[in-house]
Amino acid sequence: MNELIFRGKDLFRPSWSTFAVPLLALTAESVFCYVKFGALVTVLVLAGILLVAVPAWALVLRSWSRVGADGITLCWGVGSGRTYAWEEVRWVDVREVKGNGTSTRSARIHLADGRRRSLPGLGSSTMYPSESFDTDYRRVVNWWEHSTPPTQRVRPQKHFRDRLTPTAVGMVLGLVALPAIFVVVYVMR
Repeated sequence: MNELIFRGKDLFRPSWSTFAVPLLALTAESVFCYVKFGALVTVLVLAGILLVAVPAWALVLRSWSRVGADGITLCWGVGSGRTYAWEEVRWVDVREVKGNGTSTRSARIHLADGRRRSLPGLGSSTMYPSESFDTDYRRVVNWWEHSTPPTQRVRPQKHFRDRLTPTAVGMVLGLVALPAIFVVVYVMR
């Protein structure tokens, strides 16, 4: 079988329409900040945003996954990546997260020690749809099934963290943050 490579720069194809809403929001924030605080604060806020956003975007574009005879190698944009031998991989599945009218699917591996790793470059979402996601995922599963005996393939048990969704986490954090904000604003003035 041929070695498979999935790269972040192939998955995340930025277009001007992708950046339209963030640029509009950044412009509105800049105008508000300039009117309220002046030029120096506006420049510092924009520099801070760019200082975080540009390196993060560069790491996303440099991320990749390679599936081959030696196992699965994952690289999150720094270094040469980490290879997980086929003997370590117990299960391959798709994690799907839905919320607010969006859907994100990513392929992931479950390791013998219980850890999970998503495969960078192999995913599909509402913003970045991948027509070949199902086919590519099936190709990864074929490699895994070809490289491991059936006795080594064990479906992991569901954990509490599998039931957590971004919406549920946000609701819990909101409920925890409200009393803290109340204490800070009303009690400590």
